[in-house]
Amino acid sequence: MSRRRVRIRSVGRYLPERKLTNEDLEKMVDTTNEWILTRTGIRERRILEPGLGCSFMAARAAQECLDRAGVSAAEVDAIIVGTVTPDMFFPSTACLVQRAIGADKAWGFDLSAGCSGFIFSMTTGVQMIESGRYDKVLVIGADVMSSIIDYTDRNTCVLFGDAAGAVLLEPCDEDGYGVLDFIQRIDGAGEPYLHMKAGGSRRPASEETVRAREHYVYQEGKKVFKFAVTEMADVSVKILERNGLSGKDVRVFIPHQANLRIIEACANRMGLDMDRVIINIDRYANTTGATVPLCLYEATVERNLLDTGDYLVMSAFGAGFTWGSILMRWI
Repeated sequence: MSRRRVRIRSVGRYLPERKLTNEDLEKMVDTTNEWILTRTGIRERRILEPGLGCSFMAARAAQECLDRAGVSAAEVDAIIVGTVTPDMFFPSTACLVQRAIGADKAWGFDLSAGCSGFIFSMTTGVQMIESGRYDKVLVIGADVMSSIIDYTDRNTCVLFGDAAGAVLLEPCDEDGYGVLDFIQRIDGAGEPYLHMKAGGSRRPASEETVRAREHYVYQEGKKVFKFAVTEMADVSVKILERNGLSGKDVRVFIPHQANLRIIEACANRMGLDMDRVIINIDRYANTTGATVPLCLYEATVERNLLDTGDYLVMSAFGAGFTWGSILMRWI
């Protein structure tokens, strides 16, 4: 018997109003607009007002997603939030979102996978529905990266922004449509190259860690770039090959928005023209867990690029290292 299929019913997002441009950063650190654009493709990023927190954005993205679907929060069975910047260690962001939107019968949890957070969260939600136990799962990718960025470090402060995106998953009645396949991988050997040095149980917060500025993102860019180009491209190609498809069959490719050169390298490996690749890194930068759903919102709500039967590939690469891809046939 074939497994229960799952589709994306609706998409929502939240973007903070405040913009931080490359010109603004020129006044803060030793950098230039040209340097940032050439190396990353970023022009500006959104920054959440201090004190609001990840759950503020996540709840608003979730509510738009539900409103767009005409579904009440009371119908939601579970909430999964992919984030590395929760409001606090506990309770989970999912708990705070559940309360904020009034999803009285839902349970949920946060999932930490760096920039792969949404991809991992979505496939988790898909399998929950495939099991037959749940019918409506809300999956959110949200991060307030400005809360863990050192704005005196020109190598990292130019890369990240704040945002949230959400999708509502539900069963798909049509066989051969919805989520068809996914690949996910982790490799802990990547820990030294992209992590936060302090703030966890190994190295709790102290005067020393704060003074040493160890509660911010630490990244060795060249190492991460090399791994990301190889691994994100590999899983994107592999998921097509094992389903008898090639780049020419893909209507839309949604890659994680970490670096324009990484995106272009992945598209090239897949044999895709760039007009079929969703790119918004120039406007929003790397929003970590939110990049993929933000691109999905743009592809479906803003640009109406997907018709029934179109193939869609989403992929991401993040700290850990973590990486993965999802193949869907839109309905």
